[in-house]
Amino acid sequence: QVHLVESGGGLVQPGGSLRLSCAASGFTFSIYVMAWYRQAPGKQRELVASITSGGGSTNYADSVKGRFTISRDNAKSTVYLQMNSLKSEDTAVYYCNARRRGDWGRVYDYWGQGTQVTVSS
Repeated sequence: QVHLVESGGGLVQPGGSLRLSCAASGFTFSIYVMAWYRQAPGKQRELVASITSGGGSTNYADSVKGRFTISRDNAKSTVYLQMNSLKSEDTAVYYCNARRRGDWGRVYDYWGQGTQVTVSS
């Protein structure tokens, strides 16, 4: 019932841009912290960016700060990642994540299936 579906990935040249989208359904999107993670071949999955439930605060990995922008539209239950000035080292599968802490210490943690971003000339 819970679905997170990423889209917008693809092949882009160094210096180019892509905009990823993650469409959410099956849960109350507006109360979840949303985040983008990525995993490159042979490397650990890393947090790229996160945004609070109301969109008032964002955090970025140092490697993408100044180049990537996370945003959300709670009316559309969608989170975005605008990626500019892309580098070859940005090549990875990008995953959408939704997380919140509920009653009794319970954590709700949902993941999308991922979308491939390849930066290459």
